[in-house]
Amino acid sequence: METMIEVIDLVKKYQDQEVLKKISCTFEKGKIAGLIGRNGAGKTVLMKCICGFVIPTEGEIRIDGRKLRGRKEADLTKIGMIIENPAFLEAYTGYQNLAFLARINGIIGKEKIRKTLRMVGLDPDSRKKVGKYSMGMRQRLALAQAVMEDQEILILDEPMNGLDNRGVEEMRKLLLEFRGQGKTILLASHSQEDIRVLCDKIYEMDQGEIIGTQWKNQEGSE
Repeated sequence: METMIEVIDLVKKYQDQEVLKKISCTFEKGKIAGLIGRNGAGKTVLMKCICGFVIPTEGEIRIDGRKLRGRKEADLTKIGMIIENPAFLEAYTGYQNLAFLARINGIIGKEKIRKTLRMVGLDPDSRKKVGKYSMGMRQRLALAQAVMEDQEILILDEPMNGLDNRGVEEMRKLLLEFRGQGKTILLASHSQEDIRVLCDKIYEMDQGEIIGTQWKNQEGSE
């Protein structure tokens, strides 16, 4: 299997607190990997390091064979992400929010934005402002933002938050479709069912360490 993301002996310290402790793991192309563990286990910090938002104290991260040195050097056109609470312009519609972001990279046009909104279950013609969105609608918009430029890697921290049962099923179906397209997906979820249904590989974290690795189909071990 081709490795898309490699994390090597990663350490992150905030003053005297070590929140990541010699983390080493790999994420394979075209697979969904899950991160599980209680709050404070280090899942979100690890994701932020992979996205280039947090600079590790020690160790390194390689994305598609290239060493990541921070957000300025990160090829973020390859990475779509939902981390914590995505920030949106509350006084604008979902379509307008995505259009503003799309102009930064200039990769996609109006029709691609409309198609992506429909794909996640939002109406591109709605005049409803994001400030009036439910939590589930905001989560759908966050997913649209993460995937609209056809990114190769998706880093998703609790992407099912705020979704009803139908929304969860729709989201799972989309993620499996993305995997079928060869995308590499890293998913953190408190839902054992999400992890069971979606993930090919599972890393369990506790107190900044990886304490276990599982493969759904026993394809390998680390």
